[in-house]
Amino acid sequence: MSDDTIRLVTIGRILRRRRRLLTVVVLVGALVGYGTSLLIPPRYTTSASVLLPGAWEERELRTQAEVATSSVVIDRVASALHWSGIGTTELKDRVTAKATEGNIIAISGTADTPERAQQLSDQVAAQFVAFAARIVGDNADPEAAARLETLRQTVVQTSRRITELADASGTGRSVESVQTRTELEGLRTSLQSAIEKLGQADPTSSKAHMVVMGPAARPTGEAPPTRPQLIAAGALLFFLVTVIGHLTAARMSRRLRTEGEIAGALGVALLGTVDVPGERHAHRPEGRGPRTWFRRLLGIDVRWDVPPPRSGDEAGRQIRYRRVCARLRDRLPGPGGLLVVVPDGDPIARRAAGELVTEAGSDPALRTVDVSVSEPMVPDRDDASGALVVLSAGQWTAAELAGIAEACADAGHEVVGVVLAGTVRTRTKRSAGRPREAAKPTVAVGADATGGTA
Repeated sequence: MSDDTIRLVTIGRILRRRRRLLTVVVLVGALVGYGTSLLIPPRYTTSASVLLPGAWEERELRTQAEVATSSVVIDRVASALHWSGIGTTELKDRVTAKATEGNIIAISGTADTPERAQQLSDQVAAQFVAFAARIVGDNADPEAAARLETLRQTVVQTSRRITELADASGTGRSVESVQTRTELEGLRTSLQSAIEKLGQADPTSSKAHMVVMGPAARPTGEAPPTRPQLIAAGALLFFLVTVIGHLTAARMSRRLRTEGEIAGALGVALLGTVDVPGERHAHRPEGRGPRTWFRRLLGIDVRWDVPPPRSGDEAGRQIRYRRVCARLRDRLPGPGGLLVVVPDGDPIARRAAGELVTEAGSDPALRTVDVSVSEPMVPDRDDASGALVVLSAGQWTAAELAGIAEACADAGHEVVGVVLAGTVRTRTKRSAGRPREAAKPTVAVGADATGGTA
């Protein structure tokens, strides 16, 4: 197919000409999605938040999130919940944790009921806080804590000594006593501020007290994918696969569409293009049986990649036929008539050949035969001096057309050219007094059928 296969107009053509097939495919996809939803039990998800006070780096927050879903914490959660049939491994797959802004670890739990999802999230948060507090307590340095406590006692004793010195400096009526008391009070304040900052700088004091920010909310809806989402996803998936399949098949098709390709496959020149009035089922193959009925029911018996009939008038159609007949007169290889070869299964070409025979009359004399493309066989040369191939574009491969050309050569017929047939929407009807339709002969089928005056 040409490079414009995936244009919107091509997709629109698929939607119009395959709407019944696409409708059935979408319904089947929805049923598959519904069946999948029955196999997947509903899931509910909720989250609990844990606040980490103090100053934390991003790397430390990620580490704490990994600790919240570690096997040690999940083992404690499994022991606390005692859910039958659910072990540590399955619980670990149902729990996730991530660090968010504000030094908060969001812990999410998924279960088959809203109540269990809430219990799982709360229990993981509680066990995580207890485990983190235990780690901090175990890692605390007892010597550093003892030195900090000794320093606090020294500061208390120094503060008492400052008070005694302030009392001994006098009543504060002199300038010297006031200045001394002021300096002593400033020293006391500096010592108290230093000991407070030292306490705040202790990592164990600021990071040991994690806080669970309330219980997890009970979920009110299922976690994705829900049943409506699976149904919609199945319908959309089947729809896209069908459309892409049509485009891929058209892209990989070896049927010739352009005038140059068709003329090159036959090894002859193009004499022109003619049109026949478009019919609704012009490209519908003949046949009966359940398979044919099923194809017609789905609308896949008519090709979608054939361009829609273009608009035109009756006068323009007749001009094209007359011009083709004039070119045929110039290309007659001998005094006899011409054999009009039509591939079997090409109704548009058969109708165009019939109109061409009628338009030519006896100048030149044309005789129409249908040739099977699978086993091409052309009648031997009798009174015909050459052959004219009439076909429609997009129906046949290069190998099939080459087989027709070889069959003509084997029968002793020189192929004078090829005529392409298409469909057209006529804007004006033929007048009632014009006798052409009544005089139009029936297109002959068979090797010995005659379609015109010999």
